[in-house]
Amino acid sequence: MNIGVIGVGYVGLVCGTCLAESGNDVICADIDEKKINLLKNGEVPIYEPGLEELIARNMKETRLKFTTELDEGIRGSHVIFLAVGTPSLSDGSADLSAVFEVAKRIGKNLNDYKVIVSKSTVPVGTCDEIEKIIKNQSSAVPGENFDVVSNPEFMKEGAAVEDFMKPDRVVIGTDSDRAFEIMKRIYEPYVRTENPIIRMTRRSAEMTKYVANSILATKISFINEMANICEKVSANIDEVRRGIGFDKRIGFQFLFPGVGYGGSCFPKDVEALIRTASQMGCEPRILKAVQSVNRDQRLKLVEKIKAHYGEKIRGLKLALWGLSFKPKTDDMREAPAIEIIRGIMGLGGKICAYDPVAMAQARRIFKAEIEYGENPYQSLEGAQGLVIVTEWNEFRRPNFQKLREILKEPVIFDGRNIYEPTQMKELGFTYYSIGR
Repeated sequence: MNIGVIGVGYVGLVCGTCLAESGNDVICADIDEKKINLLKNGEVPIYEPGLEELIARNMKETRLKFTTELDEGIRGSHVIFLAVGTPSLSDGSADLSAVFEVAKRIGKNLNDYKVIVSKSTVPVGTCDEIEKIIKNQSSAVPGENFDVVSNPEFMKEGAAVEDFMKPDRVVIGTDSDRAFEIMKRIYEPYVRTENPIIRMTRRSAEMTKYVANSILATKISFINEMANICEKVSANIDEVRRGIGFDKRIGFQFLFPGVGYGGSCFPKDVEALIRTASQMGCEPRILKAVQSVNRDQRLKLVEKIKAHYGEKIRGLKLALWGLSFKPKTDDMREAPAIEIIRGIMGLGGKICAYDPVAMAQARRIFKAEIEYGENPYQSLEGAQGLVIVTEWNEFRRPNFQKLREILKEPVIFDGRNIYEPTQMKELGFTYYSIGR
């Protein structure tokens, strides 16, 4: 099948590449010439395990192409996935200007029946607006010349390729039998087991994405609040987590205390759903609490640092491990590390940071405001203590003797609870964690 993907950001690039991997002819279009040229030359602008190899193989076999000619991509495709960005506006609502601009281009370039697939995370009712725009641009008739479908993505950064190739479920929002059958043919290679293709209305599909992310964000904020209570009552959140996690109604996923969630989805989507609810006259009390707890949680580590050093922190250098908002990605959008670094610098402290893949992103954000280590141990040189913000695997089993020798003071502020307090005490470290 000839498939077009408009937008080669994180979602579009993974989606287009994985669709090509199952044998489709895919053309990915974007107005960003720099990004398209990088991809044409075999360079991948994002870090995602397994993606670079898939892009190279499918480009070699000519199933995957990249272009800045959006009109060409539209006219040559039977199915068009919209994967352009929907960033937050200042009031928290989603910026849909790019989505609607692409809809206009599609309307002007309709040359046969097409299925227009909304892959971007968009507020409820956006597909209705896309349909109106396309119809107004071309006088085309929905259902005859085109259909608009909602098909939200459920990919985790760091595991996006696997999530696309082996999805828990595929959600397709459409009232059109014709469009549903086409979408079903596209996704059948990925759901050959019991995992379902779920059909629903477009508005339900749009809402499903926001509700899914909001539930996961809620679990994170909830366990963080419980961790804070545990500290006050001398309980251990790790023991509590095990005590509740084996309950099948609760489970362990997303019940890991730390410095809060970040990234391109949870903060933006919770905020957008709050905005949508408020516009409809609903008071989203739980969502607002989730958002508030997460904001406060990012600074819990800064509070521990301030309590330990007091006024002595002025001029002291701290090493910081982990900059991306989670492991296996270089994404620093809404990363807790940003606020933690700002908080430490606001107290007068200095930072030397290290991350396995997010150093380039950090340099764009902080420039020369902080120092950067070439490896974890180099970042410790001259540092008074160590701050851990992202739980990369390579940080879990360091050479603690070497770490003690390099640090001026054997103190660790662990924002992800990757070490055991009893072990750290035995090794001679002053150790601060979350909820223990």
